[in-house]
Amino acid sequence: MSARSTMSIHHRQARAAWMFLAPGLLLLTIFTAWPLLRTVYLSLTDYNLLTPPEWVGLDNYRELLADPQVMNAFGNTLLYAVVVTPVTIGLAMLFALALNERFFARTLVRTAVFVPFVVSLAVISIAFRFLLDPNYGLVTHWLSAIGLAPQQGALAQPHTAMAAVMLVGVWKNVGFYMVMFLAGLQSIPRELYEAAQLDGTSRLQRFRAVTLPLLSNQTMLVSILAATASFQVFDQIKVMTNGGPAMSTETLVVLVNRVGINNLEFGYGSAVSVILLVLILILSLAQYLYFGRRQVRY
Repeated sequence: MSARSTMSIHHRQARAAWMFLAPGLLLLTIFTAWPLLRTVYLSLTDYNLLTPPEWVGLDNYRELLADPQVMNAFGNTLLYAVVVTPVTIGLAMLFALALNERFFARTLVRTAVFVPFVVSLAVISIAFRFLLDPNYGLVTHWLSAIGLAPQQGALAQPHTAMAAVMLVGVWKNVGFYMVMFLAGLQSIPRELYEAAQLDGTSRLQRFRAVTLPLLSNQTMLVSILAATASFQVFDQIKVMTNGGPAMSTETLVVLVNRVGINNLEFGYGSAVSVILLVLILILSLAQYLYFGRRQVRY
């Protein structure tokens, strides 16, 4: 086959590939790239939806860096991410290890742990809001029996409201990450465990020497997804507390909603969104570099 014929085949294959990719790229441009560019542009303007955008340059960014509300929302977001991310990952791995063993009704238990992920987070938040209601909430009733229930309810106290929304976040996502860890566990060759067992290692030693290193790929993916989701927390806070009490649960996304949608300060809200995007990108890159050096191929 001549070089010209080979090049012609490659061109036809490339043309066919671009034709198949075109619909997806078009949707990606319309629903991702364009809104992102539009948000960056609006962050450099003063825009309230009623008048045309007025260019202000970096004024929005200077203002938000000195805004105590932004600092409060950033602190709440960071607190949520620092607590929920490792707790969710740890519980997901524990569930995966336990449910990877054979026992009666294992499939039923796996389904029960995974089901919260497929339920709407808004619906789950409404359910937990009723469970934590100070007048007729079941969880509040149980806590009152042992003297731990706040008098005005968990969602009305600044020091317990954040814990409540954290609980919902963990309960919602732990099943999804468990499935990822289960997939990783079932891909590990059994021969490695058998060889380690012949060497006289304990279960804990096999976990540290075999399981944990070979789960590094899944751990990287789960860590990035969990951290990204934690920084974008919105649904349960909006439904359960709306950022209160006293803005103790207001995160950056909730702040963007309040400033941009409620106050019609689209330029300022877009600037906060851009800062949040940059934070997520930096965090994801740092996690990728950290876990990328520890990836295991077998």
